Amino acid sequence: MAPNLALSFPRFSPSPACRHDLMPFSWRRQVEANGEAANGSQSHGNTASINSLSVLMQSCKDFKVAIVGGGVCGLTAAVALAKSNVHAHVFEAAPQFGEVGAGVGLGVRLPILILRALSPNVFPGPNAVRILDDIGVLQDVLECCDEPEVNLRSFIFYSGMADHQFIYDYPLQPEDLGLGVHRAHFLGALVKHIDPTKSHHSKRCVQISEDATTHRPVLHFDDGTSFQTDVVLGADGIRSVVRAAVTGEDARKDVLFSNTTCYRGLIPIEDIRAAGVVIDLTQRPVCFVGLDKHLIIFPIKNGAVINVVAFSTDRSVEIGQANRPESEPWVVPATHEQLLEEYEGWGSDVTKILGCIQSSSKWHIHVVHPPLPQYVKGRVALLGDAAHAMLPHLGAGAGQALEDAHLLAKLLAHPQTTSDIIPSVLEAYDHTRRSRAQMVWDRSVMAGNIYEERGDHGPAIEGVREDLHDLWEPVWRHELSADLRKSVAYLIQRGVFR
Repeated sequence: MAPNLALSFPRFSPSPACRHDLMPFSWRRQVEANGEAANGSQSHGNTASINSLSVLMQSCKDFKVAIVGGGVCGLTAAVALAKSNVHAHVFEAAPQFGEVGAGVGLGVRLPILILRALSPNVFPGPNAVRILDDIGVLQDVLECCDEPEVNLRSFIFYSGMADHQFIYDYPLQPEDLGLGVHRAHFLGALVKHIDPTKSHHSKRCVQISEDATTHRPVLHFDDGTSFQTDVVLGADGIRSVVRAAVTGEDARKDVLFSNTTCYRGLIPIEDIRAAGVVIDLTQRPVCFVGLDKHLIIFPIKNGAVINVVAFSTDRSVEIGQANRPESEPWVVPATHEQLLEEYEGWGSDVTKILGCIQSSSKWHIHVVHPPLPQYVKGRVALLGDAAHAMLPHLGAGAGQALEDAHLLAKLLAHPQTTSDIIPSVLEAYDHTRRSRAQMVWDRSVMAGNIYEERGDHGPAIEGVREDLHDLWEPVWRHELSADLRKSVAYLIQRGVFR
């Protein structure tokens, strides 16, 4: 018989009989520190420590959660749950926490200015910052930022052709500031708040079944072990295995080539200056607009390096009609000649910039499409790219993943949530999040159309400018608390909550 991980994890007892070893890792450290301090003081110190423990015990839940995937989305969910003392285990396929791509960035009321796993820095929007603050990790993330202080982070748009005519400077409010942080450092900031006894590496989930007796989900791993839980959160990315447990189909059918490719490269700023590039690339992200192609360029490492992502879209076929064979990798090396040929005839600055790239790779961007009919089935829920992997043109993928994680944690930690009503609670998450995530998915397609002169108002400068107006507003200006209110109202209306 294959070993069962459930045997090595104690079943959660109903609140308030919460054991010290099952407390959130960061809280347990705090209580232990209080106790150590009390040992060297008067007896009232012990009383304070006991009182602190008593408060923490009250929020324990009678169920446990298994999170499949230890990337930004999965770890954010784990930390958010732990802060509310919900028992959560994280199962990561890799030997350690880490993600493809070089970075994640922070924006304060700012878009994620870059691409899911494509860039050295990703800049989450305002809600991402609020979420990180709410779950108590923002300060740790800020300490890892690329820049010592906040900077303006909105795009400046230029034509990619001829003399690079100015198109648009996306307007900002005084508080629209941003920070950049390396992806590995961002994950490191989250890991600080994860209990290592609840982190399981080299655990590649291959299937989810239902126990015939308890009717609870059982995770099966490629090493022959299994783990029974009350809730499964699938944060295992675009190639999700968990997705099959929700859709009932081969999860690979939901992932299609978007007909968009991009070349990625890094350039030292000295090379940019030596090439005679006129437009300043050291302060703000820049987008060069062109027909069926566009470039995203932004500074990293305090302006010492310029990141270049050059997109090209084949609009002669619908998404899914030009799928690549499964055996072909999504990322392949690209030659200097390929890159220059792709943008032959573009303006002088673009040509000079691309000429500076010594080494590049070509990415075939995939998406989850068509939209999933649900993110939830029974006690299993999808979040992040597993649910709604989207084009990177708004840079909103990571922010949407964090919004998913935040709402799920709030609902699972709600005082009225018990093990028996978890399927209904997950339905409320699906009811609230699926429509918004799909709106952002659709708007990301719209953004790519605008950048590549296919917007509603046409390819002329004035038309592109009109299409860019307020493009990010529905993504940036979203009230997180409204999601929780909507979900709770849904549960009250159905008699699940009182």
